[in-house]
Amino acid sequence: GKSGEKWLKVEESPPKWRTSPEGGDKMLTGQYTHSIDAKGRVNFPAKLREELGERFIITRGLDNCLFVYSVDEWDQLAAKLHELPISKSAPLNRFFFAGAAEAEPDKQGRVLLPAHLREYAGLDRDVTIAGVSNRAEIWDSERWEKQNEQLTAQSIATAMDELGF
Repeated sequence: GKSGEKWLKVEESPPKWRTSPEGGDKMLTGQYTHSIDAKGRVNFPAKLREELGERFIITRGLDNCLFVYSVDEWDQLAAKLHELPISKSAPLNRFFFAGAAEAEPDKQGRVLLPAHLREYAGLDRDVTIAGVSNRAEIWDSERWEKQNEQLTAQSIATAMDELGF
């Protein structure tokens, strides 16, 4: 062979800071504010759509927000729950899977938020969509602000100490 021939093809890999700590190849970041229209649709940020893919899963999340997973992340969550004994996984399966909905943005980038998920998260008009590592979250904007007001430099420092940072 010719010298250097094996170096002709270079594949791109995401920067280390863009790699999810859970082992996925995407890390969702950023905070965006949008409004829900009369039909229950919200414009989903282009940057997050790119990371999540053409289709993604929206389900109930913690703290009365919605979790948004790529299909790959959703499959990983399902596999982890499948490994647990049914006595431990049953309530989690009910919580995450029973109300889950598949979303596919329309040509304008809008996603329909089903009524039962809007009701669960208290979403009426203004929402904040945040990238938080391996998933996005959809919050009522007022609740998002209140949630973040609780974060202080001291509470963050304490959490980091507990995690060994």
